[in-house]
Amino acid sequence: MKKFLLSEDEMPAQWYNILPDLPKPLQPPRHPVTHEPIRAEDLQPLLPDEVIAQEFSPERWIDIPDEVRDVYRIWRPSPLYRADRLEKALDTPAKIYFKYEAVSPAGSHKPNTAVPQVFYNARQGVRRVTTETGAGQWGSALSFAGSLFGVGVTVYMVKASFAQKPHRHSLMATWGGEVFPSPSTRTQAGRKILAEDPDSPGSLGIAISEAVEDALAHDDTKFALGSAMNHVVLHQTVIGLEAKRQLELAGDYPDVVVGCVGGGSNYSGLAFPFLADTLTGERTGTRFIAAEPAACPTLTRGRYTYDYPDTAGLGPLLHMKTMGHGFIPPPIHAGGLRFHGDAPTLCLLHEEGYVEARAYNQNEVFTEAVRFARSEGFVMAPESSHALRGAVAEALAAKEAGEARTILFGFSGHGHFDMGAFDSFLAGQLEDYELPQEQIDAAFADLPLVEAKTV
Repeated sequence: MKKFLLSEDEMPAQWYNILPDLPKPLQPPRHPVTHEPIRAEDLQPLLPDEVIAQEFSPERWIDIPDEVRDVYRIWRPSPLYRADRLEKALDTPAKIYFKYEAVSPAGSHKPNTAVPQVFYNARQGVRRVTTETGAGQWGSALSFAGSLFGVGVTVYMVKASFAQKPHRHSLMATWGGEVFPSPSTRTQAGRKILAEDPDSPGSLGIAISEAVEDALAHDDTKFALGSAMNHVVLHQTVIGLEAKRQLELAGDYPDVVVGCVGGGSNYSGLAFPFLADTLTGERTGTRFIAAEPAACPTLTRGRYTYDYPDTAGLGPLLHMKTMGHGFIPPPIHAGGLRFHGDAPTLCLLHEEGYVEARAYNQNEVFTEAVRFARSEGFVMAPESSHALRGAVAEALAAKEAGEARTILFGFSGHGHFDMGAFDSFLAGQLEDYELPQEQIDAAFADLPLVEAKTV
């Protein structure tokens, strides 16, 4: 079979929470000012109560509200495909599957968490939410969700991506979202950055600072984060839960699970339901590979410590792999992967040896994206192309070893808004960025002095 489909009745009724199954306790998020472990009430100015409860929940399974599942039915369950034409192009004995999240109205996996986040805000009477976005997939998803529940959406979009992908902010506006290039003059954080560097390309850290500042300044407004935090990862596990059922239909189970990583929610959403089998001892031998850009190599070259999720230091300190909250990555086209940190749960699993990491340059991921388009037909986003690059590397390794291998990778979003990047690649004008260690060390110099403690 080419594709494996589930009926709407087979859509997961619960999200999987990995916190109870982690090999060691997670370091608690800390208050950005006092550095003390953060309390639920500390997050109330930013997040709705039900989202805060999910952030700290010790429960392995959390019910998906009926109202959220009703919206999910617009595009879920999403298909699982066998990439048999790519297998033939690679002449590999490996079997390659991909979970296709581009079927959502926003064209990516992002509505999986945008819908519940906006739903919980609406149920609490919140009138507006603010957020950051890189390539625009998250801002699009939140604008889509806001239109369904009558909640206003304000998006701070990284300036480099705002210029690269004009139709992304047109899409947000179509759903009623207001979009501003970040850094902007609307916030103190943005004005400070512009005073220091009027030509700043922006970063997700800067955009988060602006969105948080905006939310804190208005009583009727909350903040919605697109990745990294536990509740975001939780919502994305519908991806992996569906993929497990679909692979059962195929009579298969992955030897390798590959995904792209910016903040970590997309990959964690795919991988964590399979990692659950590894962590509980139900299965052994599956490898988990996180693919990231060499221009923002958080897992491969970052430091495991406490850091702010945003440039201005307004958000809670998270214990994670980080490039430093002041780090501004080069303006690669995979804007959704230009985040200085990663999900604390994913970082812990990487540190404990459960997750491997690979870093790839722009040209090599676009090479694979074009080969995929010419074999399987789908044009994928630059972010997803990193996952594809990792999957192809595994398929070629299987060929060299002369062994069968089942590979699952996440196709997190389509590339229909990224044709300018493909134009540059096809014209031989796409730039690979060398990231000198001196630049990384300079960002590390501003890390907060917060010590992790035994928990």
